Amino acid sequence: TLQWETVGKQFVEYEQVAPFLTPEDQQRRLLEFLPLFLKAWEQSAGVIVFPNIQLLASEVSKLLTKEIKRNLNGKPAEAARLALEQLLQQKGEAGDGHLLLKSVYLLSQTDLRTMWNITGSGLPAALMQCLYLFFTVPLKKTSDDGETSEVDAQTQEMLVKIMLNMYKEEQGVEELLAADKLQSLIIATASLWDQCSHSWKVPTGRVLRTISKAQTKNSIVYLQAVDCIKIAVQNLFTLADTLPACDVCEAASIVLCFVKDSYPVSSALLTEFENNDGYQLLLKILLRCEGLQQNEGDPYLDEILDMLTCLTTCGKTELKVSGNIVHPQLPHFDFERTKSSGMTVKNLQPFQVLQSIFQRSNDQHLCGRILAAIGTIWAWDRVNFFLLEWTLQPINKFTDIIHFKPHPVQVQFFRLVESIVLDLSYVPHEILKKVQYLIKENIVPFCTLTALQCLLSMTQKDLLFSDIFRDSGLLGLLLALLRKEAKILRKSAGTHLPGLKEGTEKELNVVTLKMVAALTLRSVRNAVVLKDYGMVPYIKIFLDDECYRSATLSILEQLSVINYEEYMSIIIGALCSSTQWELHLKLDLLKSLLKILESPKSHSAFRTCSGFNGLLSLLSDMEGALQDPPSGQWAAVGQNCILELVFYTLQGITAALHLDPVNSNFFQRNGLFEKMADDLGSLGCFWIQGERQIPVSLEKKRTFAEFLDANFCSSEPFPVWLKNCIWILNFLDHMVNGTLHQESYFKERKPEMGEESRDGQEAPQAQEKHLVAFKRPGNKVPASAYMLDCTIVHPGAVCVMVRLLPKLYKEGHAQLSQEIQCALVDHIQSLVKSEKSRQVMCESGLLSTVITSCQDAFCNDSHPLRLPLTRVLEKLASQAIEPHVLR
Repeated sequence: TLQWETVGKQFVEYEQVAPFLTPEDQQRRLLEFLPLFLKAWEQSAGVIVFPNIQLLASEVSKLLTKEIKRNLNGKPAEAARLALEQLLQQKGEAGDGHLLLKSVYLLSQTDLRTMWNITGSGLPAALMQCLYLFFTVPLKKTSDDGETSEVDAQTQEMLVKIMLNMYKEEQGVEELLAADKLQSLIIATASLWDQCSHSWKVPTGRVLRTISKAQTKNSIVYLQAVDCIKIAVQNLFTLADTLPACDVCEAASIVLCFVKDSYPVSSALLTEFENNDGYQLLLKILLRCEGLQQNEGDPYLDEILDMLTCLTTCGKTELKVSGNIVHPQLPHFDFERTKSSGMTVKNLQPFQVLQSIFQRSNDQHLCGRILAAIGTIWAWDRVNFFLLEWTLQPINKFTDIIHFKPHPVQVQFFRLVESIVLDLSYVPHEILKKVQYLIKENIVPFCTLTALQCLLSMTQKDLLFSDIFRDSGLLGLLLALLRKEAKILRKSAGTHLPGLKEGTEKELNVVTLKMVAALTLRSVRNAVVLKDYGMVPYIKIFLDDECYRSATLSILEQLSVINYEEYMSIIIGALCSSTQWELHLKLDLLKSLLKILESPKSHSAFRTCSGFNGLLSLLSDMEGALQDPPSGQWAAVGQNCILELVFYTLQGITAALHLDPVNSNFFQRNGLFEKMADDLGSLGCFWIQGERQIPVSLEKKRTFAEFLDANFCSSEPFPVWLKNCIWILNFLDHMVNGTLHQESYFKERKPEMGEESRDGQEAPQAQEKHLVAFKRPGNKVPASAYMLDCTIVHPGAVCVMVRLLPKLYKEGHAQLSQEIQCALVDHIQSLVKSEKSRQVMCESGLLSTVITSCQDAFCNDSHPLRLPLTRVLEKLASQAIEPHVLR
């Protein structure tokens, strides 16, 4: 502060004596003062505390203006440019010109009033003359080593920053009009771009763009009076034939800035641009940009495209169009209520340039930017889609040629088409017909695939499209394609034939199936069409390939609504005909089956199609699969996958029995619970040797619920065989109370397109990427919570648990085996605690099951299970319909 007070006093002294000094002495005193001012600024971290700052700014700016004019006076262009460099460059401590320039630079960054004083000094016109010389007169070589004298970067930056600060205000632009250098510089950029000083191209562009944004009515009148835009366009036509495309873009973008930015004030420059073939010029320039390397000239190319996009809204009157809305339309679409936001298309000429470029160019960047521009115009106002499509029909016309464009452009185009439905809630029937024709012709498979994915997204949005695409013939077309492909697959029968599809064509089959699945979803009419086409035998052929399976199952699930028996016949047949190692196929079929079994109407069809025997045959096929260690081909499968298959098999059985007395009676009457027990017992984790179990004394005794809790915890050191046994017993326990089909223990596996079918052989570590991880129900609730207040829904499942009881044994784990056996007996005893439960269990034959399955325990006085099993029998005896059975 003290330093600024000293500087302030010195300037006051200057003010007092200045009127009495000659101009030369005034200049000398001011130049002596400026180093003190700059030093104070540097030592106060750029904070200026100076009361007479406006006067100082005026004095310094006037002196700098005077010095510039003195150095330019009467000199030819090159000599004048050299004189300017010598004036403004730093020489020794500091040249007078550099000192003035730096002072003005600092003062121009203070406040608006100070800036007004600088602007009013005549400096704007003087600096514009400097910029014109620096830009248009490149210096010739001045030394033997080839170096050129050039303004240093620091001086150039200060000079440009002063101009930017002055010209961003209308007052600064108005000051330029006294000289003729503004229009001269604009024309120079359009005619001398290849001859100008390279280091001044970017700074000149920055300054002119700043002036463009601050145009006034007077500046527009001035530029129009001298035909500035007309001459610039004519010169650019010449440059467009000779210069590299990126250079022409840079020069043209400057001229176009003045056209676009002036429009809110006056339409004069836009009119001049249009009347002198300005749009033809831009079309010519932009078409020359084909094949530019990525990022080469991109900023200026993008700037021109952005300005063209903006010019579509520059017009005096609203476009009046009326089109016929073709029905049906989505329920919430109402064109009459589509309100305009004001950003509507009023000028079709710039849009025609964009449209012409897309139609004539196959350049990925150009076409992509034009599609993005169309999306932007639609986003400004929903009405713009209709204004453009009902006049120039861009999307309609683009559909005819889209297959010629690069793949990324095709993807972008169909996303744009998709947005008409998803964002505008409008069904463009004419465009959809052309897209459908594109799919039918299938000229470029990738384009066909992308088009079909677009229609798939629409179909998933609203059921209306199920009717539209059926009535248009698309459903029939897709079914014919699938029939043809199914015949090829059937002929191949597992061999690799040349006609089999790979890559894009295979993915096209996947999307075709997904589209048919979407069209039949919740549409009985479309499902009937599919059935009437005789497609069921062909559709089921796609089940074998994992890429096709999900969509195929979805189609079959929709057909089940018409005919449950046919669905069950296909699924059960596929399960039974699958090989022992096609585990993923079986899992996918079982999951589909579970969805259909949610409907009670399907249970009868499941039974009559041998569904129970079919599912139990899956368990039979897995004999020895859970041995520890695994043997043979089972070693390559992974035991988690096997457990998952056991789980979904038991889930399917439980779902088919759920609230269905006919099925329950059938299952029990035909001894299928006994068969289930035998099949589960042969999986390999249960004991099947036949030696007599040696009783041991138990050091600790855990409940069945505690075993379940421990099994969920991966840190519990249970042997593998016991973990598998506990999982199966847990499944059975949920089956007892009829809730197994509602449980979820496994993460969903989502096969990706391009994966090989992995049914059968695979390494366990590969399996971990996509397959199962046990998922504790609810992930928070202890297993013991599931043991409370159990209601016996399927008593046969208790009999299965009893039959497996003696097999809960492993040599070398006698104590652990006996502990889990005791825990299971106690749990069974808790199940028959109520009178109702005992009645149900007696009727199911649990008495005889206990006696026949546990003879070893009853024949050995010291067997640890004898006492708890006797208690179970005593409880059952009180309810026994035939007491002699107990005797």
